[in-house]
Amino acid sequence: MKGLFTRNRLIGLVLAAIVAIIDQAVKWYVVGPLALRQVGSIDLLPFFDLTYTENRGVSLGMFQATDMETRWALVLLTAVIALVVLVWMMREKVLADIIGLALILGGAIGNIRDRYDLGYVIDYADFHIGDFRPFLIFNIADAAITIGVLIILARSLFVRDKEETETGDAPRGEPNDA
Repeated sequence: MKGLFTRNRLIGLVLAAIVAIIDQAVKWYVVGPLALRQVGSIDLLPFFDLTYTENRGVSLGMFQATDMETRWALVLLTAVIALVVLVWMMREKVLADIIGLALILGGAIGNIRDRYDLGYVIDYADFHIGDFRPFLIFNIADAAITIGVLIILARSLFVRDKEETETGDAPRGEPNDA
């Protein structure tokens, strides 16, 4: 257990907690002081509004929780996924991988808390170009999850093979000729 909480992993745990806390704080502000639930929408910039939405589904609004059983099934499913991400993060050593996983974990925790407490996830960030909306309305947790996934994908596609080749290790699945 001595090597479990390395400096990089502790950074990851702290980052995940910070993401979850910021996500929940912004959702509180949007629903509380801004009263976005009652107002509906606030125009901020020509391309960005705050628009209150209750997302009862998961990614891209799929798997809508229309009853209590589905709600709790989604809470359980997303909690299991978050646990898998936590275990994965605690096994990683490279800080960049840990940061990507921490962003995913922190975002998942923020959205799980909403779904557990409210039965839906509060979304409010509405990026648009005129009437064209390249994204669904989202929140900080969603953005953190997306950025974390992009980091993991980029590192797995572009960085790992290069690192293995530079250190003289054979790429995965190929024996060393040495």
